[in-house]
Amino acid sequence: MADDRVKRTRAAGGPADARSPGPEEALPGDALVLRAAEASLAGRRRGIRRFTPFLGPAFIAAVAYIDPGNFATNMAAGAQYGFLLLWVIVAAVLMSMLIQSLSAKLGIASGLNLAEACRARYRRPVVFGLWSVAELVAMATDVAEFIGAAVGLNLLFGIPLLPAALLTAVASFAILGLQSRGVRRLEAVIAGFVGVIVLAFGAQVFLADPSASDVVSGLVPGFDGRESLLLAVGILGATVMPHVIYLHSALTQRRVPVADAESRRRLFRFEMVDVVIAMTIAGLVNISMLVIAATVFNKAGLTDVGDDLTQVYNTLGSSLGSHADILFGVALLASGLSSSSVGTLAGQVVMDGFLGWRIPVALRRLITMAPAIIIIAIGVNPVVALVLSQVVLSFGIPFALIPLIQITRDRQVMGGLVNRVGTTVVAIAISVVIIAMNIVLLALLFGG
Repeated sequence: MADDRVKRTRAAGGPADARSPGPEEALPGDALVLRAAEASLAGRRRGIRRFTPFLGPAFIAAVAYIDPGNFATNMAAGAQYGFLLLWVIVAAVLMSMLIQSLSAKLGIASGLNLAEACRARYRRPVVFGLWSVAELVAMATDVAEFIGAAVGLNLLFGIPLLPAALLTAVASFAILGLQSRGVRRLEAVIAGFVGVIVLAFGAQVFLADPSASDVVSGLVPGFDGRESLLLAVGILGATVMPHVIYLHSALTQRRVPVADAESRRRLFRFEMVDVVIAMTIAGLVNISMLVIAATVFNKAGLTDVGDDLTQVYNTLGSSLGSHADILFGVALLASGLSSSSVGTLAGQVVMDGFLGWRIPVALRRLITMAPAIIIIAIGVNPVVALVLSQVVLSFGIPFALIPLIQITRDRQVMGGLVNRVGTTVVAIAISVVIIAMNIVLLALLFGG
C-alpha cells in the first residue's frame, strides 16, 4: 500500500530529472551552472573544477547548523563547563554529515523531498502528526533566528530589540527575493554569510589563543550533572537541525537533471563532497564558539557570562580587545539574517510536501515569525529563549530522522542508491542516542 502511494506521488510529480529545468529553460546564472554540472557528470571537467557546480545545497543547509541557537548553547556550555562538552559538538557534526547525505540522496534518487515521500508512504493521521511536529520545529527555529539577528543589531547599532526584529523580517524578505533571480544567486549570498561567520570566529580563536591540550581534553565523553545534559541536548538540537533534513532533499531533487541510475550515483558522489565540506565548516565554527567561551570565560571564573549574549559581546571586547566584540556581533547578525531565510524555505517545503498547500512565501514568513516577535515584545530573556528553542529542536529530530531512514532503505523508492546495511545500522544508532538523551533529560527535569 505504501509502495503504491509512493508510485502515485512520483507519477503525479515525475522524477527529479523530468521536472528539472534544462540549461535552456533556466535563468542565465543557473544555466551556466547546469552546463558545468553536465560536463562534470560526463567527465569533461577535471580537478577541483569538476566539483564546483555541485557546491551549494549543503551550504544552505549548513547555515542552520551555525544559527543563533548555536551561539547560545555553545557559549553557555563553554562558559559553564569549559571544554567538557566539546565532544558533543564533534559527535553532532559527524551525525549531521550522515543525516544530510541521506537527505540529499533521497532527493537525487527518488525525485521526492522528504515531506513528499512521507505523504506518499504513510497514512493521513501519521502525515498530519509529522507535519504538526515539523511546524512546531519551524517556529522554534524562527525564535532562535529572529532573536539572534535582533540581538546582533542591538549590539552593533544600539537598536532596541523589537524594532531590530522587525528590521530582520524586512531583510529576510529581501534575501528570499533573490530566488526570483535564480537559486544559484541565493546560494552564493548564503555562502557569503557563511564566509563572514567563519572569518569572524577564526579571528576570535586566534585572539583567544586556546591551549591545544585543553581542546583535546574536551574530546573525552562525559557530563557533569543535569544542566550539562540540558546543554548537550541543546547542542544536538542546534547542530542536527530537523527542518533542514526536509530542506536538503528538496534542494537536490531538481537541481541537476539526470537521465539514468549511473548518472544519479555519480551525482550523489559529487553532492557528498558538498556535504562534507559544508558540514566540516559548520562544525569548526561550532567548535570555535565553545573553545572561545571556555578559554575566555570559564578559565576566568566567568561561568554566567554565557547566559547573556550582551555580556558575551562586552566581555569579549574587554578580554580580547582588537574589536573582538564587533566580530562577534557581525557573526551573530550574519547568522540570524541568513538562517531566518533558510528557515522560511524549509517551512515552505514542509507545508507543500506534507499537505500539498503552497502559500505565498511572504505569508509563510509572517506566520512563522509571529512567536519570535511576541517573545521579544514581552521581554523574555533572549538566551533562555534561544537555549529552550534548541531543546525543542532536539525533540523534533527523531520525527524527521526515523522516516528518512525508513524511506532511504526502501529499494523501490531509492533504486541503486538504497542505503547499505551498515549505513542503516549507523543511522538507527544515531536515532537511538538522540531519543535516549531526550528521555533522560525529561526524567531529570520532571523527576525531581
